[in-house]
Amino acid sequence: MRLAVVEDDDGVGDALVEALNARGYRADRMRRGADLLTAHSGYDAVILDLGLPDCDGLVVLRQLREVSAVPVLILTARSDERTIVRGLRGGADDYVVKPPRIAEMIARLENAMRRAEQPARRANPVVRTGDVRVDLAAHTVEVAGQPITLTQKEFQLVAALVVRPGAAVSRQQLMDRIWGDAFVTVSRSLDVHMTGLRAKLGRPGLITTIRGYGYRWGQ
Repeated sequence: MRLAVVEDDDGVGDALVEALNARGYRADRMRRGADLLTAHSGYDAVILDLGLPDCDGLVVLRQLREVSAVPVLILTARSDERTIVRGLRGGADDYVVKPPRIAEMIARLENAMRRAEQPARRANPVVRTGDVRVDLAAHTVEVAGQPITLTQKEFQLVAALVVRPGAAVSRQQLMDRIWGDAFVTVSRSLDVHMTGLRAKLGRPGLITTIRGYGYRWGQ
């Protein structure tokens, strides 16, 4: 999962990128709003500072929203209510005041990305990958035209992965989404259900393990 960190302060920006990459994300640092506006299509989410050297972050956000619905979390030292309201009304998905608590910031960012997935899921409830057909609305999976019987948890795993084929989904995201809390879920539960799901699908390589991070559906 690729994240754009738009932050002109080297200390803050480098620390954020290091913390995010250590948690399995692919975070890229940008110093100017113009950099984001020219490269936003390559990212799954954005962490945006407001005090940028070339343009106020709220202006960058407004221009970005004219061309993209990518999830945006504002991260800034500005804590006044007026700015927070302007940011949220201007299209930000969430707003965090510096200094951030990394785990909380990531949770907020992942919530924003989950919310962004819902319209896409409703608009395109059927996902096809090779001869595998997933109907998200009907909760059915077919392989080579034959229905596959999955448990509720197995289908939830499929649904979490196929919303964005080719994008990496972390173990923490999967456990939090399916079991409710990644901090208390036994990691072994995910491994057992993933093993069962792969066996039922019978398509080696369809679900790729990303070592130290999570899983990816398709290529």
